[in-house]
Amino acid sequence: MRTLWLTGSGTEMQMARIRAIALISTLAIIGITLAVITLNRDTQAEAPVVESCPAGYVPVNNKLPDSESEVKINVYNATSTVDLARNVAADFTNRKFKVEKTGTDPKKQPDIVAQLRYGPKAVGAAQLLRAYFLNAVEEDGFNIKREDDTIDVIIGGEFKQLATPTEMRQAVAALGNPILPPGTCAQQP
Repeated sequence: MRTLWLTGSGTEMQMARIRAIALISTLAIIGITLAVITLNRDTQAEAPVVESCPAGYVPVNNKLPDSESEVKINVYNATSTVDLARNVAADFTNRKFKVEKTGTDPKKQPDIVAQLRYGPKAVGAAQLLRAYFLNAVEEDGFNIKREDDTIDVIIGGEFKQLATPTEMRQAVAALGNPILPPGTCAQQP
């Protein structure tokens, strides 16, 4: 017959458990007390101060619109193709853009796909429009003095068609966030 030898009595093991529970309880109370003290002494009661534009800089809306229906555009034909502006405007209307005007641009531009002309209130919206042309847009259309939020879309002779919804989403992802034009800063919400 085998005999098992116990090295401790039941009372000693019970005391060890009580000491462990007491130690854990003490540590928990200390942790809770420190958390309460830290929260009560927190000096960050106010929201952080947001940087404003440096002197002489113009705030721009560089937020991408949530939907095409938030974007107002004018579509102008810079080619000799009849009804091009009206047809492209219809395509934009089908994509939910708000088309304000269509017409002819006096400057003929047969060697471009498109140009976007816009001001500080439409920087983010212009980025979305740029994706519909797969970024084949002339880059000199930003006017810091323009005060409206409408974008002029100038269609050139190299234009074939607008991007499909899938191509547009891929182009938006590839373009990333709009780059702030020189002399501007991001408009604070």
